[in-house]
Amino acid sequence: MEELYGRYKKLLLTLAYQMTGTWADAEDVVQDVFLKVCDVNPAGLTEEPKAYLCKMVVNRCRDLYKSARRRRERYVGEWLPEPIPTSTVDPLDFIMRDELLSYAVLVMLEKLSPAERAVYVLREALGIEYGGIAEIIGKSEINCRKIFSRAKGKVGLSEGEPDMIKTDREAWIRQFIAAFEQDDAERVISMLASDVVLISDGGGKALAAVRPIAERDSVFKFLYGIFHKSFQHEDGLQIDVREINGQTGVVIRLGERVDTVALIHIIERSIRNIYLIRNPDKLRFFHHI
Repeated sequence: MEELYGRYKKLLLTLAYQMTGTWADAEDVVQDVFLKVCDVNPAGLTEEPKAYLCKMVVNRCRDLYKSARRRRERYVGEWLPEPIPTSTVDPLDFIMRDELLSYAVLVMLEKLSPAERAVYVLREALGIEYGGIAEIIGKSEINCRKIFSRAKGKVGLSEGEPDMIKTDREAWIRQFIAAFEQDDAERVISMLASDVVLISDGGGKALAAVRPIAERDSVFKFLYGIFHKSFQHEDGLQIDVREINGQTGVVIRLGERVDTVALIHIIERSIRNIYLIRNPDKLRFFHHI
């Protein structure tokens, strides 16, 4: 069992995290799965351990779906997935960084049913063939193809959409930050898509917009207010560009305190989505990097 855990923990935690959107839930799911396996020691574990363990993780995540939905219905303001650091310098242990969906896609997965989310993650993130997915979720291969097509339509984003390469994206984000630091409003606005949407998550524990903010002028005014106030903070402002969820992100500190983690979705050299995670409960991995 210890050998199986060492072999599959990264895969299972990566799967569970993308199924639930929170690292604590992912850890609980994987721990529960291995405790159950220790108790029953099923034959399927020795014949097809990867498929069997993935199936158990998916089923456990689907069991959590209703309670998670209820928690999020009571959540103050917008709910965003918990971001995780993934750079080679300060990686989160036990994550397969090359098999993570982009943060923008992870946000959109909240629109999906448990079955749709499972099929989408298994196919798009982990690259499992439809035959394997059918075995994991207990549906026919034809149904899995239909579910994936439906899920992809609901998500409305594709991992294959035109985007800048990593180095260009990082340079673009640094230019965006520099434009704010130089108080270059025209440059900031020019980098925003006309239909840009900003979502901020404070969870009632940090200042955040209760609803998504749409359109270029409104997003600019909101960001300008935040940055202008932060630049004047008595303990000083520090902005670090980091790899978060396998993509370029930003960690903002006020003094020694991590205030915000920001992820930016860029398409065709324009910023299409901005996600600001400010709930301190979701920033725990960034305090020591």
